[in-house]
Amino acid sequence: MIKDRLKKQLEFMIELDKMKNLYRQTYVLHEDKKENDAEHSWHIALMAFLLEEYANSPVNTLKVMKMLLIHDVVEIDAGDTYRYDAEGNKTKAEREEKAAQRIFGLLPDDQKKEFYSLWREFENCETNDARFASVLDRIQPMLLNYTKGGISWQEHGVYSNQVKSINIGTDEISESLAEVIKNIIDDATDKGWLKI
Repeated sequence: MIKDRLKKQLEFMIELDKMKNLYRQTYVLHEDKKENDAEHSWHIALMAFLLEEYANSPVNTLKVMKMLLIHDVVEIDAGDTYRYDAEGNKTKAEREEKAAQRIFGLLPDDQKKEFYSLWREFENCETNDARFASVLDRIQPMLLNYTKGGISWQEHGVYSNQVKSINIGTDEISESLAEVIKNIIDDATDKGWLKI
């Protein structure tokens, strides 16, 4: 007989397997397919460990990695809202809050509180850890998209000012990553991958 705590934890993990079937707008580099949420979460969690030295202020890398691994769990119920989808973003917060309550509610109470708290910290983006996690969440799809010839930006008719606007203030969190972002936007615009 599986203890109740372990049963809840295993049911949560089974629920998270759905992330493997939630496809984003970003393409993976070496295949003609879109990245799923599980791939995205793994990739940016690894980026946190790899790029922590570029945070302007000290960050708790383990906490940042935890945030990045769970920040998109809510998309199991809420769906992935494309960053440049103005209409979809109007209801995103409400949909994701409802999803967070249900999905994290599968866990034992102590872990439910911890996971929800980490997710909420990421969403509020007020701490150094959350702000650094947010930069990584924005730069990862940007790197993939840029390396793949701006395919997703072109499919959706994204403008350079849209990409610039979601990255305002990045230099306060990481001057080095802000420079990378600026260079990507400038070059993608010059190449016509981003509209002017």
